[in-house]
Amino acid sequence: YDLINLSRACLMSSATIAIVLLITIRFIGFPRSVFIIDLLLTFIFVGGFRMGIRLHYHRRNSSKGIPFLQTADQNSKRLLIIGAGDGGEKLLREISENPNLHYEVAGLIDDNVSKLRQTIHGVPVLGTLDDIGEIAKNRKVDEIIIAVQSTSAMEMKRMVSFSENTGLPYKIFPALGKLIEGKVTVSALREVRYEDLLGRKEVELDMEQIGGYLTEKRVMVTGGAGSIGSELCRQIARFNPAMLLIVDMNESGLYETEVNLLAKFPEMQIVAVLGMVHSKSVMDRVFRRHEPQVVFHAAAYKHVPMMEVNPCEAVFNNIIGTQAILFLCLANGVERCVVVSSDKAVRPTNVMGASKRVDEILTQVCARKYNRRFMAVRFGNVVGSVGSVVPLFQKQIERGGPLTVTHPEATRYFMTIPEASSLILQAGALGKGGEIFILKMGTPIRIAEMARDMISLSGFKPDEEIQIRYIGLRPGEKLHEELITEGEGVMATEHEKILALRGNSCDPKELNAQIDELLTIARTYDATDIKRKLQEIVPEYTPQFFT
Repeated sequence: YDLINLSRACLMSSATIAIVLLITIRFIGFPRSVFIIDLLLTFIFVGGFRMGIRLHYHRRNSSKGIPFLQTADQNSKRLLIIGAGDGGEKLLREISENPNLHYEVAGLIDDNVSKLRQTIHGVPVLGTLDDIGEIAKNRKVDEIIIAVQSTSAMEMKRMVSFSENTGLPYKIFPALGKLIEGKVTVSALREVRYEDLLGRKEVELDMEQIGGYLTEKRVMVTGGAGSIGSELCRQIARFNPAMLLIVDMNESGLYETEVNLLAKFPEMQIVAVLGMVHSKSVMDRVFRRHEPQVVFHAAAYKHVPMMEVNPCEAVFNNIIGTQAILFLCLANGVERCVVVSSDKAVRPTNVMGASKRVDEILTQVCARKYNRRFMAVRFGNVVGSVGSVVPLFQKQIERGGPLTVTHPEATRYFMTIPEASSLILQAGALGKGGEIFILKMGTPIRIAEMARDMISLSGFKPDEEIQIRYIGLRPGEKLHEELITEGEGVMATEHEKILALRGNSCDPKELNAQIDELLTIARTYDATDIKRKLQEIVPEYTPQFFT
């Protein structure tokens, strides 16, 4: 870009001189070749002067990245970078500008054959993935870095597989969009995680739309100390809200979230509220005192087996808590409310899913009856969230196995924590009121295949060094999850990766009366009666009763 700008400047200056001479003396006694000579000499001298300064500072900061300035470093680790695109270029630049990193790049690998034999910052593109074993051996490579910014799940698995086959350690340079704050640095290098194998392009946010409803607004996040809630708080903070109000009943998690946010955003007004969302007196006091304008309701119990044996708590926290938040939003003039739901709300077979389906119905009823911008977001399983299958598998791998899988054919939809948070923020911008938003997540993933991938990523051989044991579906679990129920009415949105569902209508008075009855039953702690009442509210719910 510097050379292009310099060329334009030289061309404009020569053209200006030519026009002036044409007007004044009409080139009489003035050779036309002078203009070409002037253009070339100006470009050479100005460009050479700038290049000299740049090389001087580059030489002072680093001896890598420019072949004729390189000096040997006995302590350098020799790297082979997969990816000769933007990610590889940025990584090369960072390494060349930081001699203290003690990295030496032996070359680049890229499957785009048009890039072969090219050089980037003086480093050659040596071959394709098929050549990686031979190149790594001949170039005496110590470590492989995957620096591909966006690719499919199949291609990412292929890169990981080829890297594993070399027997060398390998790491990943994360996609730029995942590094929300600060510039990309070599410190971002990390081990390959399972979420890298999902292979989906990151959700691109409409920053202007989102900023339009968050900037200088008082924003509340319930469940703000959880995996999704804390990430949501971090993303909201980038939009400079007037106040960020974080509600959670986890004291330690709430404190940690507050401290981390204040470290990154010291000027922001952050209020941490320790309390339960179904405590109406506490939440009423919070709403009256702080007057939130935007509410993200992420507080919920989410573990299926736990809620099967404690259905009363699912009623108190998930249903009564959501009802309390929605009613307080109505009473206090909240502009927008986004309620977090789950794919387990689709034709639920467990208490947790049924409770989230009631939350969706409540949200739609409030939005339509009172013409408010209240909406729900339906998630798949979130990779890396507390209590999810990925951390469980990691702990089992650390213990040497076996990895416990419910069924060989069990599948689930997965999304990353940043994807989930991005979907919530974008839904708040897209929603007009009463929608249920879902993310296009492609095909579901077999849990058994996920287990094998995670074993391989940890450097072990599946079914040999670490076993997989099938334990059968637990109470309330499905073999396959779904995202949409028949008759919900799928609609496209302005965002190519997000769909909206209209959902089914419901009589508000009847719904509230049924929830009141459900609360009365829940206070008796009778699990069977709770499930039967839930089935009345959500007819598609098929409960499992214990004898």
